[in-house]
Amino acid sequence: MKLRSIVTILTAPVILIASCKEEKVPKMLGKVKRETISFVPKVTGRILKLYVQEGATVKPGDTLAMLDVPEVSAKIAQAKGVVEAATAQRQMAHNGATPNQMKQIQAKYRATKEQFNFAQKSFDRAKAMFNDSMMAPQAYDEAFAKYQGAKAQLDAVTAELNEAEKGPRIETREAAAGQQAQAKGVLQEAEVAYSERYILATNYATLETIALKEGELATAGYPIFNGYLPASTWFRFTVPESKIQSYKAGDAVTVRVPYNKTDLKGKIVTIKQMPRYADITTAYPDYSIDDAVYELKIVPDNSATAEALLFNATVSLDKP
Repeated sequence: MKLRSIVTILTAPVILIASCKEEKVPKMLGKVKRETISFVPKVTGRILKLYVQEGATVKPGDTLAMLDVPEVSAKIAQAKGVVEAATAQRQMAHNGATPNQMKQIQAKYRATKEQFNFAQKSFDRAKAMFNDSMMAPQAYDEAFAKYQGAKAQLDAVTAELNEAEKGPRIETREAAAGQQAQAKGVLQEAEVAYSERYILATNYATLETIALKEGELATAGYPIFNGYLPASTWFRFTVPESKIQSYKAGDAVTVRVPYNKTDLKGKIVTIKQMPRYADITTAYPDYSIDDAVYELKIVPDNSATAEALLFNATVSLDKP
């Protein structure tokens, strides 16, 4: 009895080793992948309302969320004030002087004209008296200075009246128009930024995760909504350099899905070298540390069937 037990114990490892040798070489394992997409806000704001939930299917133009952007609202109010001021300036430059301003300038012109006429008469008398040696040179010089001063004032008021009657220069009008256009551009920019408070879907997609909740702050460019593009399922395998010669782009292959025990036919569309830091999904890499690693991208022939597969599920491919 003891001898039989010893024989059994000694032969058990041999049987185990033999069974291991007869075990079939494992298949190369990979993962189910899909093309991903993210929807991000273009402005920073606090989330006021979420209109979708995780797992929802969205189409281009669907509203995903609304943000509160008070800074942009303040900029719009400020820009509107600038536009109103610039518009008034342009209108004033286009219309020229008002009727009341014209009356004031004309009255000023008449008064200056009277002063000049009086100064001219006084100078004519002084000139005649000076020629007859009846006026001292000092008095003559004073009369002449008053005449020149009155003449200069009349010339200035005449020019002011002519400008008011003709209206502003074309350069003044163009400058006013430019200021108005600039102000409108600032307002338009603020209004565009305000419209960006709504986060819209740009593609058909199925949302997997929503990173923020209502009340949280969303910064510009932060991926809030992450999902998958429809009909974008593919299979990813990593192959060492020593085995890559067995695969070629365009080859037809069969991929096995272990969790639902189905086979899907597909085609190798790309073979690309992976960076050293990239992750390797094959469970049995069996390659040398010096080998380069390549990624096989296999697209299934039946995209509708593949669409039902779980993302990142394990799939297998027979090794060559």
